Amino acid sequence: MTFGELIPCGGGDPIPLLKSRLLVGRRGSCDISLRFPNISSHHCEFEMIEGFWIVRDLGSRNGIKVNGIRCASKWLMPGDVVAMAKHKYELSYTPSGSGPPPEDEDPFAIGLLEKAGLSMKNPAAREIMERSTDDERRSRRYEIEDTQPVEKVRRNGRH
Repeated sequence: MTFGELIPCGGGDPIPLLKSRLLVGRRGSCDISLRFPNISSHHCEFEMIEGFWIVRDLGSRNGIKVNGIRCASKWLMPGDVVAMAKHKYELSYTPSGSGPPPEDEDPFAIGLLEKAGLSMKNPAAREIMERSTDDERRSRRYEIEDTQPVEKVRRNGRH
């Protein structure tokens, strides 16, 4: 029984997906051994969950891409192109579930400033910045303990 196959985009023999969990890498002990110098010894893993394939990068040096977008893990649909380093394969299989489980939230999708509410995308932060003049912004100094402006003390004509 096969769970689908990886078809090399540049031509070559299809790689049958014979188990529901497959380790891909350069080592001969991997389920799918890709003997290229830019493939890590344990590059990625394919796993069939609830009738759908998911691919996970295993901390490889050159990463994985799905349909040209770099990712750490991604649910795969039939016809998706998975690139391991620069080697591209089209996934061919028939899903057996109603839909893949939900994607895990990417922890890097939102920047730290935006998560903290300090991004200019935050309406409150944008309004404060728009109300204050450049001179006011330059003359304010904030202490960590509070959010009240602290007046600068001039010494010897310097700030």
